[in-house]
Amino acid sequence: MNPISSALDTAIRAGYDFVINILDAIFSTLQNAIGVKGMAYFFVLPNLLIFGVFILGPMLFNFAYAFTGGNNLLMQDRSYVGTENFEILFTCDNFLDPNSCREDLFIRAVGNTAIFVVAQVFWMILMSLITALILNRNIAGRAFFRSVFFYPVLLSPIVVGLMWRWILQENGIVNSVLLEMGFEKIRFLSSANWARLWVVVISVWSMMGFYTLILLAGLQSIPLDLYEAASMDGAGEIRKFWNITLPLLMPTMLVVLVLSMIRAVQVFDVVFAFTGGGPGTATQYIVQYIYTNGFASATREFGLASAASLFMASVLIIFTLVQLAIGRDSEE
Repeated sequence: MNPISSALDTAIRAGYDFVINILDAIFSTLQNAIGVKGMAYFFVLPNLLIFGVFILGPMLFNFAYAFTGGNNLLMQDRSYVGTENFEILFTCDNFLDPNSCREDLFIRAVGNTAIFVVAQVFWMILMSLITALILNRNIAGRAFFRSVFFYPVLLSPIVVGLMWRWILQENGIVNSVLLEMGFEKIRFLSSANWARLWVVVISVWSMMGFYTLILLAGLQSIPLDLYEAASMDGAGEIRKFWNITLPLLMPTMLVVLVLSMIRAVQVFDVVFAFTGGGPGTATQYIVQYIYTNGFASATREFGLASAASLFMASVLIIFTLVQLAIGRDSEE
């Protein structure tokens, strides 16, 4: 080793030893003051602070806002109104007819969300399962196709929405191809039914890779001996799927069901960039209703937005508990 390298190595080691001694002195003093058990709380403290400031704190403020009125931001400038915001949301002569409701936009958003959740979760699980079954087989380029299917998950939801809006707009790529083939343009973004359909398609396309990987992990955890034994007994592929794959994959399927349902109820960013909630209110969902009332409207009804968010949180909690209870019963 030449003299320069030796001197540099000595300096680095001396600096390293100095930093270690300083840290040792600090943490030794701290440990003597709060004890060994207290050190665990000390190291968790930064995460707890972040959780409290950015998650727990806003949750508590949101709960308080739901029982206040007015458009002032500061709590001391807002008046307590009790359950008035919830009464406004749910005052309705016929919940199947949003026009008979006091807050018809909220009822429409709830109905749109319910339809979207059923359609999106069904197709999300079905397509993810089919893709996982295919990628679990010994096919050429399996690693490449796994990456391809997961790639849309890495894209920003806003980018996904804008990209598909550019593809499906009146003068977009799809309509250009249709014109070249001799067909008429289709107004995907100005037709309520087409907009609803494409919102489901785009959301499934953008998130399917994530759930596919979860199901793929579940498939790979199934012992191959079971399939070999079934083959020796003369079982075909369909029978193996129904009697081996599907029952053993059910715990993983439950995880996918819970995660996909929570994600579907909270849908906002992709739809906001793709349709903006239109045409009309065809693709306006609960989160967009909350956003519009809390931030985008001229009156800024923070109380209504908070009440609607508490309703959505309650629905999510109930769905999750029910699904977990069903999963627990099936395991027993």
